[in-house]
Amino acid sequence: MIPTVTMLYTGLLGLLLVVLSFRVIGFRRKTGVGIGDGDSETGARLIRAHGNFIEYVPAALLILLLLELAGENPIALHVFGALLFLSRIAHASGLSKASGTTPGRFGGALVTFLLLIVGSVWLILRSIMWQMG
Repeated sequence: MIPTVTMLYTGLLGLLLVVLSFRVIGFRRKTGVGIGDGDSETGARLIRAHGNFIEYVPAALLILLLLELAGENPIALHVFGALLFLSRIAHASGLSKASGTTPGRFGGALVTFLLLIVGSVWLILRSIMWQMG
């Protein structure tokens, strides 16, 4: 079985990671800051948007992959992947605008956490069901 759903969302999220990385690189080139944020709120926000992506997306993609390999419904998997992609865009966009709570930052984080919780419970239940035969 080729995990085509996971491939799609891994590709999309990989491109989003490049965008977030280039934003940090652009900040560093513009300001001459090689390491850290140079005590710049803008730099700190860009770096955190990138870092937050790196902290949460790999686990979510692993959950998606395992669910797909377990033969779960492709439509449900696409909903999971699309929500993950959109939530990460919303979070990065919201965090890029302000250090405090923004609708995008809050909503993106909330959806990401819900996906991690639902996906993790789904995997646990699927594993138990398989073990019980």
